Amino acid sequence: MNRNPPHQAQGPLSSGRAWAMMLAVLLSGVSAHALAQTDPAGPQAEASDRIAQLEAQVAQLAAQIQDLKSSTTKGLRDVRTAQDETKVTLINARPTLTTADGQFSASLRGVVHFDAANIAQDPAGPLANDFRRGSFADATEAGRARDLNSGTNFRRARIGVEGKAFKDFDYSLIYEFGGSGSEDGGRVQDLWVQYSGIKPFRFRVGAFAPPTGLEDAGSTNSSLFLERGSAAEIVRAIGGGDGRSAAAVYANGDHWFASGAITGQTVGNLSTTNPFDEQLAFVGRLAATPLHGYDWLVHIGVNSTVVLTPADNGPDATSARYGLRLRDRPELRVDGTRLIDTGNIDADGLTTYGLELAAQSKNLYIQGEYETIRLDRRLSALSNPEFSGWYVQGSWVLTGEARRYNAQTAGFDGPKIDKPFDPNKNQWGAWELGARYSTVDLNWHAGSAGLAGPSDSVRGGEQTIWTAGVNWYLNPVTRIMLQYQDVDVDRLSPGGTAFGAGALTPAAGRQIGQKFQATALRTQIAF
Repeated sequence: MNRNPPHQAQGPLSSGRAWAMMLAVLLSGVSAHALAQTDPAGPQAEASDRIAQLEAQVAQLAAQIQDLKSSTTKGLRDVRTAQDETKVTLINARPTLTTADGQFSASLRGVVHFDAANIAQDPAGPLANDFRRGSFADATEAGRARDLNSGTNFRRARIGVEGKAFKDFDYSLIYEFGGSGSEDGGRVQDLWVQYSGIKPFRFRVGAFAPPTGLEDAGSTNSSLFLERGSAAEIVRAIGGGDGRSAAAVYANGDHWFASGAITGQTVGNLSTTNPFDEQLAFVGRLAATPLHGYDWLVHIGVNSTVVLTPADNGPDATSARYGLRLRDRPELRVDGTRLIDTGNIDADGLTTYGLELAAQSKNLYIQGEYETIRLDRRLSALSNPEFSGWYVQGSWVLTGEARRYNAQTAGFDGPKIDKPFDPNKNQWGAWELGARYSTVDLNWHAGSAGLAGPSDSVRGGEQTIWTAGVNWYLNPVTRIMLQYQDVDVDRLSPGGTAFGAGALTPAAGRQIGQKFQATALRTQIAF
């Protein structure tokens, strides 16, 4: 007889059934696995599928690597292309090639100054009673001085290239086909290389014009008048000037400038004029703008040229073996005649001292220079001559633009044109009025009119010029200049055979200077 409660009798039975069911499930799983293990095609099929999956993944990864490689190569190619790309620009008509990294550049330069002039002069008479003369020992100028040329002349006709190489090296190669009084077959204007990698210095060597003063520091494309004042031009010709072989160092800050150069002859002049030892000179300049504001400044400067060794004319020279000569034209080059001239003076050396002053306030500007020239005679008991000259000039830009002061050269450039010439837009460019007084005295113990001078006299003449003009800047490339001059040359003949034999040389003490007026026009294109 069963004494247990009904639910206790059923518990063990239910638990056994559960375990049986779990065992059946496990056995069925094991059986299925066993059946799979016993299937010979099963492992091969699974391996094939796995290999196929791996191959697909490898192919996909290879494609991604190839895409990455292609994009990287293209990026590097684009970078290299950008680095090697040359940019071409055309600013103010000047074509310029520049590499993208700025390491190299080349700019085409062109300058044309075409002058025309009319000279109002007394009619020429015969040599016997018309005593106006030009340079010493020049029969041609003796004729031209009595009938100065009214005509035209390409004062400057330059073409060349300038730029930089390897970032810190600058260069300029400019050739000149214009001339003073007449064009010539061409000559070197600039041919130099400069290193600018050590700030604030620049080191230049070659053929160029080292700055001899304030007027020489500015570009001729921005000059107030057709030519520089005679005092500045005479000093420039001693140890500076275009195409002068030289080695120079420049330095400047925002408000100061310094330069020094050792110079020789002008390029091509050694073989034609001085077949023996060439001239050796030093040219130096210091300048600053100690007073300055937003739209005004005051410039001061000093300059000096020292001829250390005059050019050697050779042991068979008939006059001055080491001759130094000062002369100039009447601040106009349509006619090349020089009306003041010291002639060759045998010398051991020469020194100039110059003072520069200038001021600018908005569109008003004024500048001036004073130059003293002292010459040391060679093997002579005669006194050493001293000459001087100065000028003062100024301008007013009617249209309001201001002349620009260039700190890198310590000189003035032309105004930046606010409204370039375009009648369709009612724009007429920039207009500037200018005036100048210039005087230079190349006399030394000249003596009295009608008489022979003392033994140490130099009758080079005294030249005084009043000039007034108007400049029309149509755009940054084109300019038209109109000027009027009143010229007065006071000069006495030294007699003898100074200008040549016979009637070529007026009697000692005769007035060989003259007075005349000139009107000149320049058409300028410069880029």
